[in-house]
Amino acid sequence: MKKQKFKLPVKIILILAIILLAVYFLIGYIWKVLTTSDFFAVGQVVVRNSNTSFDYLKGRNIFSLDLKGQALKARLGCPDCRLVRFARIFPDCVFVDFVKRKPLALVKFYRDFAIDEQGVLFYPTGSLEEAGLPVIYGLETKIFKPTPGTRYYRPEISLALSIISEFKANKNLQGFTLKRVDVANPESAGFFMFLPKQERLGFEVRTGSNNIRTKMMILGGLVKQASKEWANIKYIDLRFKEPVIKLINEF
Repeated sequence: MKKQKFKLPVKIILILAIILLAVYFLIGYIWKVLTTSDFFAVGQVVVRNSNTSFDYLKGRNIFSLDLKGQALKARLGCPDCRLVRFARIFPDCVFVDFVKRKPLALVKFYRDFAIDEQGVLFYPTGSLEEAGLPVIYGLETKIFKPTPGTRYYRPEISLALSIISEFKANKNLQGFTLKRVDVANPESAGFFMFLPKQERLGFEVRTGSNNIRTKMMILGGLVKQASKEWANIKYIDLRFKEPVIKLINEF
């Protein structure tokens, strides 16, 4: 049995083609009106979190702007920004939002840099060390001439960020202050932390380079159990199978 072929009537095809063509020209006409009308000329640019001027956008048609290109250009000129958002506010306003990176720690180089949770370096604003941010040491010989706005894929950076994030996430360590992190030699990496409500009294913790989350959980348990000995602890070494607690008065 032969299959019957279904054919659209020529008249219907012509009608559909005419409708599609009309829609195409209508959309083109509307777009032309929108992109040439003075009613949609940019008259105001509102900028948040930056003093950057975008007055050069004024007078240009709001529909003709390449906002993605503008955002990329602005982002390249702002190393401490995670992203820059451009948005149209009709009929004649452009909103620009500079989303700043959130510093997680300071890094010691020829000058202080800030670093975020993604491992991107940027110039700090204000005194972040006084704000209680930990300072990372040991990267001076790992990264030559660091560039702000650049993400560096170094195991030492990943290690330092892991130590900081796991320290902050451990509930038993709340109240302690992470002062500095040393990753110059990953196998002997560690950090120094101050006791709660203390600015000079604290002890060192040696973690090494692996299983940071597990070791931080062990540290939290040790600190909770030895709460009466905090002031007498010289260092805690977590690099071995059994943790070692060295007291100040031990020989």
